[in-house]
Amino acid sequence: MPVTLITGQNEYGLRQMATKLGLSTWQVRLAREHGLLPEPDIAGRRWSAALAAESDGRTERIRAAFGDEPPVGGLKAALRLAVRVALDVERADIEILVARGDLTVIGRFQEHPIYLLRDLDALHPQTVADVVNARKGPLADTVDARGAATILDWPLALFNRVAAERDLPSDQLGRYALADVRAIAADESLAERGREEQQRLALERARKAESRSEDILRGWLLRCTAYLDRALDDPPDSAAPGRALRSLEAARDLIARPA
Repeated sequence: MPVTLITGQNEYGLRQMATKLGLSTWQVRLAREHGLLPEPDIAGRRWSAALAAESDGRTERIRAAFGDEPPVGGLKAALRLAVRVALDVERADIEILVARGDLTVIGRFQEHPIYLLRDLDALHPQTVADVVNARKGPLADTVDARGAATILDWPLALFNRVAAERDLPSDQLGRYALADVRAIAADESLAERGREEQQRLALERARKAESRSEDILRGWLLRCTAYLDRALDDPPDSAAPGRALRSLEAARDLIARPA
């Protein structure tokens, strides 16, 4: 009986296509959205081997279009700008920057607009300040505790502790002078304290994610065994372990990083 040798893939899903092109899945998604890759020709979800082969030469063009850093949503965009320009930037300010034509929505994720980091970093600080100050009006020179924590990229509890330790003055609205918050940002010893606190919290979150993912995978294995033994009529969800494994891998990678 003749043997047929399989020499390659016949079709490519999102992850396989990204691997083939040497890109991340988010880059492939954006490339599709902007017409830099053809739409999948198999059930609207997978690319045939022939179509994937035609796309081989597009990697550098896609990387040049979107860079190598994943885009972010409005909240993370605001935080990135807040830290860079030392102002309490909010998501509403990001939307105003888009409406003014200063910032481009590069795509959407779960129906929410997303932005390239390099586009955010290219914004002139004064452009951002104009938008924030217009929103805040007479409050432009002050920030509340949450705004201060945003500027410092600290947990709110840490800012409140430091404000109490330093007896930081506040006005009758409980707001702090922007200049005082910027002075804290410029204090390297306090900046290091903030980084250590962020690392501690990130490690705490990673350990919780690791434990949660392990529980999901153990439960899935038990359901697999039960299905094999005919104790369950339906097989367990095949997508759940993939998500749990990716979460577990990311959590363990963060936990293993040197402090």
